[in-house]
Amino acid sequence: MSEILLFIPVIIIIVGIMSTRIIPRPSDLKRVESAGPWKLIYGRRKTGKSFLIKNFTKYDKFFFVNRDATVLDEDTLETYTWSSFFSIFKELLGSKKIVVDEFHRLPDEFQDFLHASGVKGELTLITSTLWLANKMLNGAAPLAGLVSPVRISMIDERDVLASLSKELNAKEALETSVYLREPYIIPQFNKGNIIDFVSNYLLENKFFLKNLIGEIFQEEGKSLSKIYEGILKAVADGKRTSTEISSYLFARSLLEKDSPSMMPKYLDTLVEMGILEMRKVFGKKKFYYFHASPILDLHYYLEAKYSYVDVYTPVEFIKKVVSVKLPMHVEQFFRNLLAKHLGMKDEIIDTGSNELDIALLQFKKLNIVGEVKWAKRISADEIRSIENNLKSFPDARSILIVPDKNALERKPDGIEVYDLISLYDELGIGSKN
Repeated sequence: MSEILLFIPVIIIIVGIMSTRIIPRPSDLKRVESAGPWKLIYGRRKTGKSFLIKNFTKYDKFFFVNRDATVLDEDTLETYTWSSFFSIFKELLGSKKIVVDEFHRLPDEFQDFLHASGVKGELTLITSTLWLANKMLNGAAPLAGLVSPVRISMIDERDVLASLSKELNAKEALETSVYLREPYIIPQFNKGNIIDFVSNYLLENKFFLKNLIGEIFQEEGKSLSKIYEGILKAVADGKRTSTEISSYLFARSLLEKDSPSMMPKYLDTLVEMGILEMRKVFGKKKFYYFHASPILDLHYYLEAKYSYVDVYTPVEFIKKVVSVKLPMHVEQFFRNLLAKHLGMKDEIIDTGSNELDIALLQFKKLNIVGEVKWAKRISADEIRSIENNLKSFPDARSILIVPDKNALERKPDGIEVYDLISLYDELGIGSKN
């Protein structure tokens, strides 16, 4: 018995260490702090909205609205009925900094009161319901013009990389950042090989990930239909355009032959919900679609190819899938990272025979084109191919991103090469190395 008792504190300490990892979010915090005295924080579920406000902003009272419209005071742990909370809220408004999380669950009377009272004091409202947030900000809605909207998505690439580079070497920090942009993964990560971690996470949390998408749809007042699930699988399987996705669904009897015209509506919904990213193809009236979350991309790829939620899939097999997908996720990470760092718009260049990884525009002018080669060795033939691809855009700055310049068999002609060390310097990020 004494041996068991001695073991218990060790478990508690380990769990405590795993659960205390915090990745600061200065990019999002800056947007929150620069917003008006009344703020509307919104975004899809599990993007860390409540955690951000609780841990990085100042407030006096934090209320959480339960699904039955009762309200929990998170300081005292008292639960109030709607009428009791409303009385307390009216007394506090104007004199205290108040946060109301999942406020949309309260009766309409709450928003009507805010409209009638006008802006006084500091108030932060949080919701995971995007369609409702947009509705509240339009036209004659009670909160229109009163609250400053701040949309919170996954953690900014710059923030997660800056944080992880303090404890991991350059390559580990970059690859780990790709997946730890999803806040709900962070408590379970405790260093180690990221491919091993992600593979085990997918295997052990496949039902959570499936239910997460269902919850996101539920918050939006929609049902996760077979068409939506088919789209998510199609995108994970590399189908990029509306036409390709429609063909994928039609081949699986999920879409009627005369229904492709409905596809943009479905895709727009998934983009608005923050599940998919949409990128314009440079010089064309065409769009490409990607999973915003690499974790969900892996989940739906495994579902599309192997039905891994219902059929047992060994973790060693999942590791092979993650290893193949990782370079593509790294490309997406760099594309978004550079666009934000340089303040440019990112598009896709599709020449017909190939697709460039990076295309950044300053206003409408193509400013930077580039490739990402995430490999231990890059042959002379591959370098020649990169040179041919990039020289088609002589007026744009050409760049190549590699893990290490020593991976190059020869130096590319007319192309700026960035490895992780030089890229970290460019971003102003230190690393363990």
